[in-house]
Amino acid sequence: MSNYTHPPTPDQDDADTDVDASYPCVLTFNSNDPSGGGGITADILSCNSVGAHTLPVVTGCYVKDTAEIRSHFCIDPEGVSEQARAVLEDVTVQVFKVGFCGSPEALSVVAEVTADYADLPVIAYMPDLSWWEDEEIENYLEAFKDLVLPQTTLLIGNYSTLSRWLLPDWSNARAPTPRELAKAAGELGVPYTLVTGLTPTTQTFENVLCTPYNVLLTEKFERQDAVFTGTGDTLSAVIASLIAVGCDLEVATKEALNYLDGCLLAGYQPGMGQVLPDRLFWTQSMSEGDDDAVEPESSADQIDDFGLPKITTRH
Repeated sequence: MSNYTHPPTPDQDDADTDVDASYPCVLTFNSNDPSGGGGITADILSCNSVGAHTLPVVTGCYVKDTAEIRSHFCIDPEGVSEQARAVLEDVTVQVFKVGFCGSPEALSVVAEVTADYADLPVIAYMPDLSWWEDEEIENYLEAFKDLVLPQTTLLIGNYSTLSRWLLPDWSNARAPTPRELAKAAGELGVPYTLVTGLTPTTQTFENVLCTPYNVLLTEKFERQDAVFTGTGDTLSAVIASLIAVGCDLEVATKEALNYLDGCLLAGYQPGMGQVLPDRLFWTQSMSEGDDDAVEPESSADQIDDFGLPKITTRH
């Protein structure tokens, strides 16, 4: 079970001020997911849930429900660039997060923007692209290798996805280790790799943070009896946010994995397809355990109960 409790709070100055201290900001490049399972929606909810402010740059739109991705529409690269440049001229950003950008042209924009802010960490997540056409997958992955990985601080991906991408010609009888995947990523310019979804047993799965030279962290969790959507976007957005609020990489990764575990334990199923992580699960645990809550003095002080039903789609 997750031991995540609540998000960190930005530091506040003791001096009187009319404006609260700013939240750390994460600029995320990602596509919109109309099901709310992943994409830019997952980024916004996840970042805000753990104490960062999201600056969402939309790179495209999925045609998707909770069961499957049917297709994807790209936003013009100039439009992606203008979104990012406009907000970067106004807001101080602590971390970039890169999700699914939809096209090599959009990845080129991401590379140009992040190169102009080379001192900022770049957290890149590579999702499963098996729903796409083979030629589109190949072009996208090659562009990601050439343009984005050289600027990536941390690469995140499922074990099978990273294995097929980073070591396509692997011929050894045994499967590659996470460190071997990190070594392959390191040859492309990535100093840190988080490999998720290893299954050493049928009851557990592991997530391994490593460099090309050593393993930094291994976290093991019980497998949930459900199929989830949006887990990778959630995890990568939370790691980006925790780095933005001041955590080092190992602490951010450990906390984010525990946060994701809590999201999955509280997951819910709004449609007929996959289960969605509940990125605000900690608000329920806080309210249930708040013994110091102040009761209203009279019924007039109470907020009307509009007869909202209890959530019945919980996993």
